[in-house]
Amino acid sequence: MLCNLIEVLKKAQEGHYAVGLFNTTDTDMLEAAIAAAEELRSPIIIGTAEVLLPSGELDLIAPSVIARAKAASVPVVVHYDHGLTFERCMQALQLGFSSIMFDGSAGDEDENIALTAEVVKIAHAFGASVEGEIGHVGQASSEDNADTDSYTTPEEAADFIARTGVDALAVAIGTAHGAYKSKPKLDIGRLKEIRAAVDTPLVLHGGSGLSDDDFRNTIREGIAKVNIFTDLCLAGNRAMAEGLEAGMAYLDIRNHKVAAIKEAVKAKIMLFGSAGKA
Repeated sequence: MLCNLIEVLKKAQEGHYAVGLFNTTDTDMLEAAIAAAEELRSPIIIGTAEVLLPSGELDLIAPSVIARAKAASVPVVVHYDHGLTFERCMQALQLGFSSIMFDGSAGDEDENIALTAEVVKIAHAFGASVEGEIGHVGQASSEDNADTDSYTTPEEAADFIARTGVDALAVAIGTAHGAYKSKPKLDIGRLKEIRAAVDTPLVLHGGSGLSDDDFRNTIREGIAKVNIFTDLCLAGNRAMAEGLEAGMAYLDIRNHKVAAIKEAVKAKIMLFGSAGKA
């Protein structure tokens, strides 16, 4: 069933578990992720991000993602992640996405707040939820996630929520997007302070590559949504390499890849504590 972030994250926050967002650039990844959620009876967030559109354009993938979400036997949020432009966010809403993230965190803070507030107003008219970001989650490739000046402060978080009305807030506490070159050091104390300052569900970006204890600790201290993509790609890559080495036919390789991605999603669902919550 298609729903939005408000419907799944408040329950996660109250139940002290997290719901995973799994970016899917094609129907193979989509099939794997929803099958995993249905098998484990977990809510799930299916998404794509603006930087991924060259690998799966919105108008091509939206119909299949939304149709599969509506047909699912568990709650499915269809989320447009890291929307960098107002135009693309509007396109996602028009195509039927039930949730969007406007990410202006890399630019001017006042402009980020103003544009996020405008997106919230429009998205809510569509019945969609909105995630924003204050502070800046870095890129693992440049290892800028250790720059504590970019971390979210409790004061920034409270002010941003009050001025924008977002339904979920991505916070920067030491994670980064992509594959980590070195082990990240998460500021759990900072997360606790943010959680104490706001009641809006909090989001952890840059989840692929964190340790199981990192996930448990952040969820324990208030994270209600975790974003995963790189780990799914790595699982798919390994499966395809195995299939090629074994001399499998094309469709057998494809099915082997889907099964591997499904298992990767299931592992995260179990770790996040959302199994059985649908």
